[in-house]
Amino acid sequence: MPDPRVRKLASILIRHSLGVKKGETVLINASSELAKPLVLEVYREIMLAGANPLTSIGFEETSNIFYSLANEAQLTHFPKIKFFEAKNIDCIVTIRASANKKAMSNIDPALISKRSKILRPISEEIVDRKRWVLCNFPTNGLAQEADMSLVEYEDFLYGATNINWMAVKKKEMKLKTALDRASEIWIVGKDTDLRLSIKGRHAIPCYGERNMPDGEVFLSPVEDSAQGHIYYEMPAIYQGREVLGIRLRFRRGKIVDAKADKNEKFLLAMLDTDKGARYLGEIGIGVNYGIRKFSKDILFDEKIGGTVHLAAGRSYERAGGKNVSAIHWDMIKDLRKDGALYLDGKMVQKNGKFLI
Repeated sequence: MPDPRVRKLASILIRHSLGVKKGETVLINASSELAKPLVLEVYREIMLAGANPLTSIGFEETSNIFYSLANEAQLTHFPKIKFFEAKNIDCIVTIRASANKKAMSNIDPALISKRSKILRPISEEIVDRKRWVLCNFPTNGLAQEADMSLVEYEDFLYGATNINWMAVKKKEMKLKTALDRASEIWIVGKDTDLRLSIKGRHAIPCYGERNMPDGEVFLSPVEDSAQGHIYYEMPAIYQGREVLGIRLRFRRGKIVDAKADKNEKFLLAMLDTDKGARYLGEIGIGVNYGIRKFSKDILFDEKIGGTVHLAAGRSYERAGGKNVSAIHWDMIKDLRKDGALYLDGKMVQKNGKFLI
């Protein structure tokens, strides 16, 4: 008998997150065969909703094989069938079930960057035009990365996902109202003094419709407005690479200087992916105080109450953003100790606790 928490999560994904309707086509995209228990329950929920399920189950090892052996023609090949699929589905559930989150650590980042540019039309079709939700399924690899046993990680995951998301929405609307009225956000913290304009942009509360777990309010800053510097004490992980001690300096919206204590070469390679990679596409404020432990997984970590995250690269059309890039890299700033957020000069959060 499957874990009842898996069935509950599947129900939340299909009924709450995607709101699947009769007759729709829903793609289940799983990163590995380890996701099978959740894939089957999601498949069941899609059928019960009267919709039409499609499955795409990957093998974690294929990415290493591809980047190790791909010639120029293969690296730049555009998969027209996947693009057709993206254009013709109604929504997608993406399930990550990694056995080894460091599997891509030795792949040349330039190859990953080049491939990302080729695949950008597919990712944009899904991200900007389709209903989608992303979640994890507990694996030993994810648990190990989070410094937990598998049982501990299962409790961690389901405790963050299987909750009343409409109650979360109610709390987030108050923060949205304050952000929508403001023109500037000022972030202050350890080695951090950064201002950015949000004038004319509208905040989006997130309560389980895109990410699972959720718990953030985000918007896209005015593209040329970021001014100052920021230090990220939390690891920034992208494409399986962990970058530590990132320091960024902004001038008129652009990252003009970037340093890191570990994997600086990878950081610079990603920021040089394209012109838009050095501008911010998002600022998000974490409001999920049920997630207290850093797990080295942005899906959870960006939601930690008392943190903010800023994404280098692609912005979201629905957030009013205009920045175009093949990357979208969230980096988390912890404000729970000696940190503060200001809206138009008024402090609204101190040491991770809201004052509004």
